[in-house]
Amino acid sequence: MKVKHFYKIVLLLIVTGFSVSCSNNEDEAPELSVSEKTVSFEAEGGTSGEITIKANSKWSISNSASWLQLTETSGNGEAAVMTLTALSNGTKLSRSVILTVEADNGQARRITVKQLGSLYPSYNLSPKAPDETGMSSTAMQLSGKMLMGINIGNTMESPNEAEWVNSKITESYVKFLKQKGFNAVRLPTGWVWTHLSDPDNAKIDPVWLNRVKEVVGWCVANDMYVVLNTHGDAGWLENNVNAANQERINAKLKAVWEQIATTMRDFDEHLIFAGTNEPAVESAEQMAILNGYHETFIKAVRATGGKNSYRVLVVQGPSTDPNKTYTLMNTMPTDKIPNKLMVEVHDYTPSTFTILTDGDASWGNMVYYWGAGNHSTIEPERNATGVEEGAIDAEFQKIKEKFVNKGIPVILGEYAAWRRNAINNANYLPKDLTKHNQSVDYWTTYVTKQAKANGIVPFYWEIGFMLDRKNNVVKDQPMYDAIVAGYK
Repeated sequence: MKVKHFYKIVLLLIVTGFSVSCSNNEDEAPELSVSEKTVSFEAEGGTSGEITIKANSKWSISNSASWLQLTETSGNGEAAVMTLTALSNGTKLSRSVILTVEADNGQARRITVKQLGSLYPSYNLSPKAPDETGMSSTAMQLSGKMLMGINIGNTMESPNEAEWVNSKITESYVKFLKQKGFNAVRLPTGWVWTHLSDPDNAKIDPVWLNRVKEVVGWCVANDMYVVLNTHGDAGWLENNVNAANQERINAKLKAVWEQIATTMRDFDEHLIFAGTNEPAVESAEQMAILNGYHETFIKAVRATGGKNSYRVLVVQGPSTDPNKTYTLMNTMPTDKIPNKLMVEVHDYTPSTFTILTDGDASWGNMVYYWGAGNHSTIEPERNATGVEEGAIDAEFQKIKEKFVNKGIPVILGEYAAWRRNAINNANYLPKDLTKHNQSVDYWTTYVTKQAKANGIVPFYWEIGFMLDRKNNVVKDQPMYDAIVAGYK
């Protein structure tokens, strides 16, 4: 019996030791995690989304910012959900703080909190409750309603309206465009360059806001769709897609669009806003900043409420270049309202043919003849080679693949080729003028047709060469016919 007891004791010790060994192997590793590592606030302040903190020991948060309030500052080892509330930032400078989360198990994590400064005052002074009346179309549905598009270019974006053309926009001209078959207008408009009544505060002259509203009203009253943008404006945004100027540009963009959106808020879905024009972007880093600009534009418009809560908005690809847009625009900016965004690209391919200059330039020798059947034997050195129909096809097919096929509509905000002749003040005239004119007409028809074939809505860039705005007549009938032919 004693021997049996001995073996029982030994067996008990072995089992107990094994059990202890198993327990040691199953000791939990130190755990501490936070669901968000960065949180951003507008200058007005507000409350963040939920941040989950998980730890298997006691933890606490250190916060040195008096302007930031936390719903949770410590825990006992269980998961906790925390929100942050930032007070309004009354300074002109941005501010930030690093929250340090420390656990008794030796782990630590950081949450970086940033808040923009109030470089400009808020102009969202009378937000309205969301109003979906007359705003039911998705962006894709709306793109299908825009049948034939044209720009009223070099007019509202010049330092003074019509300084670069022969007439201001009149209601009769708008009706003339409608009568010629155009039911969609892109209205390039300047706001910052020469139309600020208080530049230090980015305040737009109310007289100018009302003038633009008048023109938009004429278009909408004639059942025409209007794309209203911030265009060029001496490059205040377009030439500053960079980290150094990011905060300043975002602040001005917000101030400008709060004013535009508030003024135009009551128009129905016939009015579409486009955030900018041709933002110069060459890299993924710049594209990320541009998407931030797009989101500032979207938030500013949506925050004014009313019909703007559901308005279709247009965001631009990098440099509005189809190839760069295909390569770099890999994510769409965030919009809380689904299916209300369009993408914009422009096409002047090849620029040596489409851009009217005084002659050969450092960026390329001029081309006068373009497309199959239009090459000149008189002046063969001016024939386009390698950048003809195939190049246009490739650009549009890429855009269709990346956006249109995924339910994201695209507008061709600008495209045009101009005739080189004495009327257009070209100093270098083609020697084979008949072939040149055929090339221009053919390019116009081809680009229009291929854009439509790929689900892209084209807006011809008209600056007074084709249409006489003062007398409401067609100046260049073959050009007009070429556009119409592209839509058939």
